[in-house]
Amino acid sequence: MIHFDNTYLRDLPGTYLRQAPDVAPAPALVVLNESLAAELGLQIDDPVGWFSGAVVPQGAEPAALAYAGHQFGGYSPTLGDGRAHLLGEFLGPDGRRWDLQLKGSGRTPFSRGGDGKAALGPMLREYLISEAMAALGIPTTRSLAVVTTGETVLREAGQLPGAVVARVAASHIRVGTFQYFAKRGEMDKLRTLLDYTIARHYPAVSGALGLFDAVAAAQARLIAQWMGVGFIHGVMNTDNMALSGETIDYGPCAFMEGYAPGTVFSSIDRQGRYAYANQPLILGWNLARLAEALLPFFDADAEKAVDLANARLDGIAALYRTEWVAVMRGKLGLLGEDAGDGALADDFLEAIQGVDWTLAFRRLSGAVSEETAYLALFEDAGLVTAWLPRWRARLRGDAAAAMRAVNPAVVPRNHLVEAALDAATAGNLQPFHALLAQIQNPFGAEAGREAFTLPAPTGFGRYVTYCGT
Repeated sequence: MIHFDNTYLRDLPGTYLRQAPDVAPAPALVVLNESLAAELGLQIDDPVGWFSGAVVPQGAEPAALAYAGHQFGGYSPTLGDGRAHLLGEFLGPDGRRWDLQLKGSGRTPFSRGGDGKAALGPMLREYLISEAMAALGIPTTRSLAVVTTGETVLREAGQLPGAVVARVAASHIRVGTFQYFAKRGEMDKLRTLLDYTIARHYPAVSGALGLFDAVAAAQARLIAQWMGVGFIHGVMNTDNMALSGETIDYGPCAFMEGYAPGTVFSSIDRQGRYAYANQPLILGWNLARLAEALLPFFDADAEKAVDLANARLDGIAALYRTEWVAVMRGKLGLLGEDAGDGALADDFLEAIQGVDWTLAFRRLSGAVSEETAYLALFEDAGLVTAWLPRWRARLRGDAAAAMRAVNPAVVPRNHLVEAALDAATAGNLQPFHALLAQIQNPFGAEAGREAFTLPAPTGFGRYVTYCGT
């Protein structure tokens, strides 16, 4: 059994609505993350019942959480969990607190006309990508299981098998959670939420300014890690920024192949708001919305509070740049720190325009001693040829091995993800499990698994992803 201890519901009245998940008519287990369950000390007595919504585990208190959010820049005052149910919280063996949530588990008062359901493909996408991020060492929510419901849901592709994903997260507190109460003027609830978030995630800090600084640091580090592996979230709305610093909500996400700063995959991001290169900018924009929500607690003097907020927001770009340069130092195998490392990384990106992002970094380790094979990646190798001597002058002694330990050979290639999801939807899970096994070992040698290390074949075409709602 799972020993639930539901502090969010106990300590934060008015921040949720109690709501049981829908009872799946004919649930069946698709995949269970047994290693994650063991890591978290969970005994899963009834994975089909618990994770489909058919059975509420003892001690669970299902609820839909309230939050607001800016979606593509437009403010929505009431979003909330429209197809998700927080079952409750539990403590892992190390004492860390975790949320257990079902997604795709039915309508709630926040569904806004939606069906509250999810199709199998998007739930397996969340499982795959979140497991890939975890293996890459990037903070993320994790998928514990995917269960089909025995129902069908209507989506762009027609009638599809319905499914629920069970996920664990450090919490589901979002920037949008703070916005919800700030915009409504519910200062007592906002203060209680502030104190709760500090106690749960950043107990070493004090007050709203301390929380803001901690969240900004965690998010700057997270986005820099995204950028390092070419990950594009696709919907960086304020309701999708978790104060814990974890990646949350894997909807129209994907990994970039050919390096192009303007890359967008999401079908609904027609203006490129959340393009690859814009993710650091949206980091600052979202943090500005958090600062607005926290402003009354920065200082009792409104003018001073604004000055304090602006001073911090003015520093976000430099904060992110520091984190990004640190990521690049690791990926490039550089020795120590040098003031010119940021420029060296910038010039490398200029040289690899159009080249596969993952291969450009992974195979660079071979150019430590011999560059001919590496240059074969490029149609025009002029820029990178001029760059290589500058890079070699900054290398650490064990650069090649160090680079292979941080630059993945395998990421969830888009054509492989789509093939696995299509096959699973048709009833064949073998491609899904084959891909899952590979992405859980991202830094291993390429030999014997070349099919998982190469870009999409010619003719795959422009890749488009969907939210799945």
